Amino acid sequence: MNAQKSQAAQISLLDMEWKGVCLTADAAKRVFQLCQEGSYFHVSVRPSGCTGFAYQVQLIESPSHDDIRFVSQDVEFYVALNAMPMLDGTEIDYVRQGLNSSFVYHNPNVKNMCGCGESFGV
Repeated sequence: MNAQKSQAAQISLLDMEWKGVCLTADAAKRVFQLCQEGSYFHVSVRPSGCTGFAYQVQLIESPSHDDIRFVSQDVEFYVALNAMPMLDGTEIDYVRQGLNSSFVYHNPNVKNMCGCGESFGV
């Protein structure tokens, strides 16, 4: 039993095989535009809302050792390693509706969303 506990403790997110995160052509174009000043596009999640988590996008100066590098549509971006269990397999799109535009996440891990669409649960 102690051997099983020690093996479980040794499993790391770095050891996982991920499907990845990808960008649509529209999202890649927008990420490329945002990163013209030498910054990097970074995706993570944060605790939020009534269902648990919210997507968090920011521009960072440099990736950390806890970020995973992805290239999609020839555009480089980073995802926080600790967010990968919730984001793995996600396709990020960029949608314009009238005067509004936003990133939209097609996340196969989502089990429920709040009514306002600001948070999700896995």
